[in-house]
Amino acid sequence: MEGFFTIIEKVGFPIAGAIACGFFIFIILKFILSELTSSIKGLCGLIKGIVNRIDTMNNDIVKIDTLISCAFGKKPNIDRLAASEGKEDARKD
Repeated sequence: MEGFFTIIEKVGFPIAGAIACGFFIFIILKFILSELTSSIKGLCGLIKGIVNRIDTMNNDIVKIDTLISCAFGKKPNIDRLAASEGKEDARKD
């Protein structure tokens, strides 16, 4: 606390008050942004999980489409098979 009083003595009260307010605002912004970044990281994990589920559903739809086409004696959709070829299954089971 004595350090603050020496700053007031050297530069004056308005300048010392402005420095103190600036430091307070810096601390508040740092706290808010740390909370925000943790929320963003959590949402990023959720989005990655949803993307994996969508990829899995797409692979399953292609498999079902191929099985149905073969069951009814029709030629499978080659474009759809080619688009999904080379992608790994995203499931973890």
